[in-house]
Amino acid sequence: MEIKIDLLDGQEIVALLNEHLEDMYATSPPESVHALDLDALKKPDITFWSAWDEGELLGCAALKQLDATHAEIKSMRTARTARNRGVASQLLKHVLNVAKERNYSRLSLETGSMEFFKPARTLYEKHGFEYCPPFADYQPDPNSEFMTKKL
Repeated sequence: MEIKIDLLDGQEIVALLNEHLEDMYATSPPESVHALDLDALKKPDITFWSAWDEGELLGCAALKQLDATHAEIKSMRTARTARNRGVASQLLKHVLNVAKERNYSRLSLETGSMEFFKPARTLYEKHGFEYCPPFADYQPDPNSEFMTKKL
């Protein structure tokens, strides 16, 4: 698997992000969807990666700088055809390594509280993330879970 910075201009990644947004709106009320669209992911405070294997897009992840010591994981997504192959774990390890290289002391995320998001929460728990109060500009939301990890 090759994980590389993605400029978000390929058809495959655009389709994967559209699938991601569709799933978020299908499983959460609109006011509880915090997934970023393509334009938001292109902002300079965000680094976006895609994971590939022999030309097949496997997944993606993004890292958003909140301040000099704190960043947020955004847009973690595994392609439907690549599920249960360890893609999310590899992407998460990559993001964690970059966050450490950038000297962040904390990495946080928001995910859904519904059953649909249980695999994501389990993944983050396995990698040492703990539940926390809302961070940055987030507000308490019964449809959201907030997690953080000290680096």
